[in-house]
Amino acid sequence: MRRPFGSVRARAALAATLVVAVALVAACATVLLSLRGNLTEQAGRDADSTARRVANSLATGTAPDALDLDDEDPVQVVDGDGRLLATSEDLEKISGTGVSDVKPGAARPDDDGDDDGGDDSQQNGSVSDDTDYTHGSATIDGDSADYRFAAVEVEDTAYGDLTVYAGASLEAEQSAVNTALTSMLIGFPVLLVIVGGVTYLVTRRALRPVEGIRAEMAAITASQDLGRRVPEPDTHDEVARLAGTTNETLAALEASVERQRRFVADASHELRSPIASLRTQLEVGAAHPELLDVDGAVEDTVRLQELAADLLLLARLDAGEKPGGAEVDLGALVREELSQRVGDRVPVAVDVAAVPQVSGSRGQLARVLGNLVDNAQRHAAAGVRVAVRAEDGRVVLSVADDGQGVPEGERERIFERFVRLDDARTRDGGGAGLGLAIARDVAERHGGSLTVRSAPEGGALFELALPSG
Repeated sequence: MRRPFGSVRARAALAATLVVAVALVAACATVLLSLRGNLTEQAGRDADSTARRVANSLATGTAPDALDLDDEDPVQVVDGDGRLLATSEDLEKISGTGVSDVKPGAARPDDDGDDDGGDDSQQNGSVSDDTDYTHGSATIDGDSADYRFAAVEVEDTAYGDLTVYAGASLEAEQSAVNTALTSMLIGFPVLLVIVGGVTYLVTRRALRPVEGIRAEMAAITASQDLGRRVPEPDTHDEVARLAGTTNETLAALEASVERQRRFVADASHELRSPIASLRTQLEVGAAHPELLDVDGAVEDTVRLQELAADLLLLARLDAGEKPGGAEVDLGALVREELSQRVGDRVPVAVDVAAVPQVSGSRGQLARVLGNLVDNAQRHAAAGVRVAVRAEDGRVVLSVADDGQGVPEGERERIFERFVRLDDARTRDGGGAGLGLAIARDVAERHGGSLTVRSAPEGGALFELALPSG
């Protein structure tokens, strides 16, 4: 059973929709708060303007009951004792100013306000520079609405200290906010559907090559035909690089499988000859003991033993066996290994300098030295030279002979498994063709290299270069 969001396309569309939804909610909240704040501030400025107009009239001596308060917005004039002295016409109900009265009382001049014996109603006052704001509501001529109230104080009038409350309707602010909110609530779902749909379609188109790669990989797995390759889109993006890497992996896998097949076929061929020869000699010996070739049987048994050891080492190397991190004195290793060799066809000259130690497997490096010397012994005319030296941060082991050398066109092929040049194919003179392949594998797993070139003596010069410890 498929999950609702089991595909990358669906998850990408859902994620894009959620991200856009969060961004839109944050943006809308910011817009609405900014809109409401701006409109509320505008209403406050209108209320302050009305309150100061009335306050200036009071400050210049106008009596509260003589004020022109025909504005559509509510206005109240209150004395220091909280008594309502004047109010707008048709005001029926009010809240938010602290004075709920809507019927003004008689305004009387303050007896203490006249210092010069003149007319109290003509005493000038001063209008405060500060304005206090509150929210409330009012009902005028049967219409109720919310208001922003501004409170401005007028000091030292003939009627004492007075406070003018003037309101500005918040209906425009509420209408604008409600209209914007309604538009957003209608438009957001449509926008989110468009975002989700476009993301789904774009993602599906972008992932279409991936589905082609998956289908081709499934077909390759089913057919076991490693010669096939997945399609590479001409887009130069991540999907194209994925297809290229997949094809490189398939090529490496095909080469590995082909190499393994050749290895098995060559190993079977190499094992068949000594086994058949040994069997023939044993059968002849069983029927005619006087004809038993003991030396030949021993020779074939030794070949089988060496071949089995080589195959086992190659199997371990192919399985990724680590060479280890032991410190090895390559100069001392060369002296010790060469001192134990007996029965060499030609003499071996040794030239070992003081060199740094290398990191790796002593046994595997000894195997490389033995393989190189054995190879040189098979091809040398009069002698073999082994030298160890330090060079450019590396330790170099060189093995040279004075034989025919290796043709330049064959200098890489001889490191392939079961490869022997024509003059090394006899049972007596040539090995199984694994010695040099093993030597190069070991060199590479130690972080080094194994190359061949012409020796000063005219033969082949093999050089093993390893990083010094």
